[in-house]
Amino acid sequence: MKHKISIHTLSIYIIIFSSFSFFSFTNPVASTNDKKPAPYKIKTIVIDPGHGGHDGATRGVIAREKDVALQISLKLGKSIEKEMKDVKVIYTRKTDIFVKLYERIAIANANNADLFISVHCNSMPKRPGTEKVSGTETFISGFHRLGEQDVAMRENASILLEENYEENYNFDPKDPESLIIFSLMKNQYRNQSFRLASLVQEEFAKSGRVNRGVKEQGLAVLARAGMPAILTELGFISNRAEERYMTSAEGQAEIVKNLTDAIKAYKAEVEQ
Repeated sequence: MKHKISIHTLSIYIIIFSSFSFFSFTNPVASTNDKKPAPYKIKTIVIDPGHGGHDGATRGVIAREKDVALQISLKLGKSIEKEMKDVKVIYTRKTDIFVKLYERIAIANANNADLFISVHCNSMPKRPGTEKVSGTETFISGFHRLGEQDVAMRENASILLEENYEENYNFDPKDPESLIIFSLMKNQYRNQSFRLASLVQEEFAKSGRVNRGVKEQGLAVLARAGMPAILTELGFISNRAEERYMTSAEGQAEIVKNLTDAIKAYKAEVEQ
């Protein structure tokens, strides 16, 4: 006979999980209870090289954004696999193909990814002075699009439970307590996305890059993420110096190290 658990009890479990994750950022020794929740582990990271195929007109003098994003994404994946051997890396594309925006995040949701990282290059229109604009910035989904995560929350509830949770639990998405659960999860993912984005920007700044900060934007590729998700702009391909940097072996190696170190730092925090 299958074990059934009420949505009320389930909500308590998720609230405990949310609280544990929050305090792991702020107080490594917040709990002295011997019965601690099972340790959370980052197991799967989806890397999304921006654009591709016919979606790739943005370019500088010598390079196209879609190519630079792919080159650095593939190197980042190899770096993650080398530095974090317990993590599986999945790419939304590994060649110059077009992948629809909703399919990119769907790949992450379908694989119960723990992180989604979209890699892009920035650009400014050709007007006097715009060629001098430089720096890195990292985006999280705008607050006004949180409602679009509801479907992903329902699909990815198994991240916190077992894979066949629908068979084992009385889980009704229309129940008011379910709405509370989804709200907690969305806020948790939002906070974690901001934390990861902040670490990425800090690492870029350590390398002397101009830090344009963490920003919110209504980006479709992030809106339905059922996990912490960021979109990072590596630099301005419209800036000749930054284009040379992002296409050079040395520049790409430094960018990959920045991103890897940020992910490692984030992983260490949430896995405490």
